[in-house]
Amino acid sequence: MNRIFILASACLLLTTLASAQQRDTRTHIFDANVRTLKVAPLSNAYMPPVAVMGTGDGIGVEFDYMDYDEHYLRYSVTHCNADWQPSALVESEYVNGFNYADITECGHSQATFVQYCHYEFSLPNEDFEITKSGNYLLTVYEQDDPDKVLFQTRFSLCEHLVDVMATASSNTDVDYNGEHQQVAVELGYKVGTIKDPYNEITLVVNQNTRTDDDRYIKRPMIVEMGKSVYDHNAQLIFPAGNEYRRIETVNPKGYNLGNVTMSYFEPYYHATLPVDEPRFQSQYFYDQTQYGHFTVRNSETDNSATEADYCVTHFVLDAGGPMRGGKLHLNGEFTQGLPAQVTEMKYDASSGLYVNDLLLKQGAYNYQYLWVPDGTTMGTTSRIEGDKYQTINRYAIKVYDRPMGERYDRLVGFGIAYSGR
Repeated sequence: MNRIFILASACLLLTTLASAQQRDTRTHIFDANVRTLKVAPLSNAYMPPVAVMGTGDGIGVEFDYMDYDEHYLRYSVTHCNADWQPSALVESEYVNGFNYADITECGHSQATFVQYCHYEFSLPNEDFEITKSGNYLLTVYEQDDPDKVLFQTRFSLCEHLVDVMATASSNTDVDYNGEHQQVAVELGYKVGTIKDPYNEITLVVNQNTRTDDDRYIKRPMIVEMGKSVYDHNAQLIFPAGNEYRRIETVNPKGYNLGNVTMSYFEPYYHATLPVDEPRFQSQYFYDQTQYGHFTVRNSETDNSATEADYCVTHFVLDAGGPMRGGKLHLNGEFTQGLPAQVTEMKYDASSGLYVNDLLLKQGAYNYQYLWVPDGTTMGTTSRIEGDKYQTINRYAIKVYDRPMGERYDRLVGFGIAYSGR
């Protein structure tokens, strides 16, 4: 009995140590001076940050730093497996040459009340050649102080070895035209490309720009010659959510979408939004959104990257009183990497409203409210936005392959499915 107890304790200790060694590779902005981080394919700024190798496409990275003096910055990458943990590859196996390069594209803000420098670069490039497909964690830091990391963010490079055909339907295994949508995926590939589909393929599916609800599926339902089918899988059932709310702050002197009014109170522009209300009890209303993305834009200039100003954007929600048992957060591409305390809506007892003031660059923004119950990290749309089966959502599907004996997950397929179409 003592031997069994010791063995069990040792196993528990090893499990605990392994869990403790998990690296947090989520997008994080560590320096509060970093603003308006955007990572997207060069071919389409409204798609997930995935580029297909050999097509001429790449990943564009841009951000602002709140300082008029230029900083000398550098970046490096870490290869990760499907679960975003660093792979067993060494740097020389996935980067041709040194695993760092300098950021040389920098522009100073012009005619703005808020002073900043705008940085941008793309990957891969002539000075930074990446040789392996898969997930990558990008780290940006000061040239003379590598320990001073400004931010880390994710992107992926894909080999087109597997065709991905996917659908999203409101006819699900839990309800019909109710509160959910179900994704079905079929993979097509040349016979022999995938030797053991049951054991070497990992499917990862996520909804819109959210990063808190990724689904990992290991085994297909059906395997045939050159085809694998993932259907009637409980992990591929998502809450339907609702169309994103939309606002614009593009025109400081006139009309903006969402009835946003803009005024200048030194030292910032202020954008006042109408009071939002919960939509879980209201009927579905179609509104063409960009699946949570944002666009920087100043309607008075052709160079918004350096001539769009920053404004304090006042989000207000009337939830009917304080909500217990969790926290309410703003969610959208523009919130990625921000600390939770920055995106949290705070209850103001004097007004009876939830409020949050964020300094955002002029532009068009998609956003929604997520309720995060205590003890969890995954947000739910049901409490405020509601779950409407008609909602048009974008589902991104990544296909990873690791044959027996390989040391890393290759990204061999990528596809998109839209619900409600």
